[in-house]
Amino acid sequence: MPDTKTAAGAKPGKGATKSESSSRNSAKRFTAEEREAMQERARELKASRGKDAKEQGLRDLLAKIEEMPPEDRDMAERIHAVITKKVPELTPKTWYGMPAYAKDDKIVCFFQPASKFKARYSTFGFSDEAMLDDGEMWPTSWALRKLSAADEDKLAALVKRSIG
Repeated sequence: MPDTKTAAGAKPGKGATKSESSSRNSAKRFTAEEREAMQERARELKASRGKDAKEQGLRDLLAKIEEMPPEDRDMAERIHAVITKKVPELTPKTWYGMPAYAKDDKIVCFFQPASKFKARYSTFGFSDEAMLDDGEMWPTSWALRKLSAADEDKLAALVKRSIG
């Protein structure tokens, strides 16, 4: 016989347990894509503990790039090539299921494909670990619709600057 507190259809405050109420509210607050990103982050944290974590990070990043639709994949591959060539001190890995690059195991920058959250454009962003400070206010992400050779040079310069 089902417990009356957890019976199907129970409403928050009307016999539902706190965890049921919380999970229902959480499902309303986050999109399916956001919940998937959080689950991916939990998997990434578990995977980062092994002795081959750096190699696994690169494999995971390349696998995520391969899964992307063609327009996102093209930009992600080009960004990866630029960063690994011009800023080799950064370690490739994934962050919330997105290609990212870390220094001393802390994420510095990442590529958010438009397809990740069904956005109008992709984004290249920096975490608060990046040393881009310039006065009291400065940009930390850039919208990307296409990536030119000049854009690649700007991106490389920003990434170099971000690590000090």
